[in-house]
Amino acid sequence: MSQIDDVIAKIKEKDKDQPEFIQAVTEVLSTLKPTEAKHPEFVKAKIYERIVEPDRIVQFRVVWEDDNQNIQVNRGFRVQFNNAIGPYKGGLRFHPSVNLGIIKFLGFEQIFKNALTTLPMGGGKGGSDFDPKGKSDAEVMRFCYAFMSELFRHIGPDTDVPAGDIGVGAREIGYMYGFYKKIMNEHTGVLTGKGLEYGGSLIRPEATGYGLTYFTAEMLATKGTDFRGKVVAISGSGNVAQYACQRVTQFGGKVITLSDSDGTIVDMEGIDAQRLSFVMELKNVKRGRIKEYTEKYPKAKYYDKKSVWDVIRDEGVKVDVALPCATQNEIYEDHALALVKNGVMAVAEGANMPSTLEAIKVFQEHGVLYGPAKAANAGGVATSGLEMTQNSIRLSWSREEVDAKLQDIMKRIHQTCLDAAAAYGKPGDYLTGANIAGFIKVAKAMLAYGAL
Repeated sequence: MSQIDDVIAKIKEKDKDQPEFIQAVTEVLSTLKPTEAKHPEFVKAKIYERIVEPDRIVQFRVVWEDDNQNIQVNRGFRVQFNNAIGPYKGGLRFHPSVNLGIIKFLGFEQIFKNALTTLPMGGGKGGSDFDPKGKSDAEVMRFCYAFMSELFRHIGPDTDVPAGDIGVGAREIGYMYGFYKKIMNEHTGVLTGKGLEYGGSLIRPEATGYGLTYFTAEMLATKGTDFRGKVVAISGSGNVAQYACQRVTQFGGKVITLSDSDGTIVDMEGIDAQRLSFVMELKNVKRGRIKEYTEKYPKAKYYDKKSVWDVIRDEGVKVDVALPCATQNEIYEDHALALVKNGVMAVAEGANMPSTLEAIKVFQEHGVLYGPAKAANAGGVATSGLEMTQNSIRLSWSREEVDAKLQDIMKRIHQTCLDAAAAYGKPGDYLTGANIAGFIKVAKAMLAYGAL
């Protein structure tokens, strides 16, 4: 048995109550097997075994008071996974589904994603099982203050720099950063995703969605095509989905789907700039539900309690490009088979690990261009890194400068994936290329530090 097989077996035994973490470790390490022969030094130093164990895990209670003066208690987490190439970097997720296994899978993925950006950032992740949906601004503020009253002990601009994720947007970042600044009496780049007025970066809200489309465009270019005239399915309706929709439309594609946790809308006329503006107002300002789209645009159809991929499977909707931007494990094997049957040529992940291992296998076996999350959605954390840089030098770059840097980073990530895949005998395999390229960089740094 190889060391990699042994590590996967141990994780399955020790962390059997953490299916998402097991899935992430299995997906990454399975593709790293070609590195064992080329790098016996990694085997000797047990890098594969070390890299799946976090540097530390912090779990804490968050006590806050709701508007009815009732005490509420939530769990808070921060997993600092690996800082071999830079300070821990990764988002905070506020969602009822949050548990230790989910935070560990996200932090583990973040190691390799951050390494691919070429910026000096390690991997980490955090969050809480708090649900901001349906809460007043005052309740969200009190929760954020309570959350940061513990988290502040474990973060810093050169130690650990959190950002936003599901359930953590500009409002939540503002409350948390304000509380951190108050109690620490310092104004540093300890959180990213900040407002422009207090240290944020232009393009940051758009970055993950924009970066996703830049990466997808590079994939399509390898087949001599682009977004023009392509029918595109996007899941989710948050920042990533919104700005991916915006760029796809600007690139000449036609987005026909968006969704939220309640259901999916399909608009065969295309979600153009005007319709997207309505969605942004609905989701970002009114905090409404996606089903309200059909009240404004009655020719669109709403499918209650169905994901985008359920609808494509059940209704036989033809799509050329799929951009899952909602959450983990939203595309299962039957969804993948339906996408292939309905003509998909490219799938690029805007969410973290949205495709199951079985779905990924379907895409690869049928020659679908498959862009894994750690490469395709790295634009968000890349621009967070650019925000950290701007904070450090006390300067702000223009929108054009940041967007140009983002495009360059995504192009380099794409090429890095292809180069690594070819070098290790898997030409055109973006999953293997992304995993190996990110791993090699981190592994060499870990090796340089000795037995730590």
